Amino acid sequence: MTGHIGALLLGDARLPTGGHIYSGGLEPALAAGMPPERVPDYIRARCRTVATVEASAAVLAYRAAQSEDPSGLESVHDALLARTTSEPLRNVSGMLGRGLVRMALRLWPDHPAVTALVAIDRAPMRPVALGAVAAVMGIGEAAVARVCFYDDIQTVASATLKLAPIDPVDPVAWLLSLEPLIDTLVDNVLAVETIDDMLAATAPEAEQWSLNHAGKTRRIFIA
Repeated sequence: MTGHIGALLLGDARLPTGGHIYSGGLEPALAAGMPPERVPDYIRARCRTVATVEASAAVLAYRAAQSEDPSGLESVHDALLARTTSEPLRNVSGMLGRGLVRMALRLWPDHPAVTALVAIDRAPMRPVALGAVAAVMGIGEAAVARVCFYDDIQTVASATLKLAPIDPVDPVAWLLSLEPLIDTLVDNVLAVETIDDMLAATAPEAEQWSLNHAGKTRRIFIA
């Protein structure tokens, strides 16, 4: 349908799905004492753990949405839920997923994959919704995985500009330097065939930071 433009849209922070509320866990990390100069290391760690799990879920959701029976989206959602142990992070992902569902209902209300997304018994995790929407848009699965990594990196990078005194060019350099790693991780993600193959890598310290952040009243980002 709109594969090339669709991939650009899904990686664009201006897409009206609520992405501006999320810092990729950076605000809690800085509040916990992580120095701003460690942000590139933080981004790399996320790529190898959280972002890889989420990109795997997005690709499996993409494949389920393309199948004759897209109800398999719920199994992917449950598998990702089981790999996201922090309740605040589950809630944020559901909130962002709901934003994508809202957009999909407006643009493709009768598509079977959108119907299957709505049928999930709680707001679908964002990667699941993203994979399904990407399938509806006609994006290739490698592009879906790459969008997931790009979005995760850009979420943290753009939040850094609001949270730490850095040169706005620095995040551009961070992103470009990560391309070889992203290419490798995309290949790994595309090799995942079932939910049983999904990595279960977590970042325990970041999860604890998310729990601490959830109770704060003075914050810029929800997580």
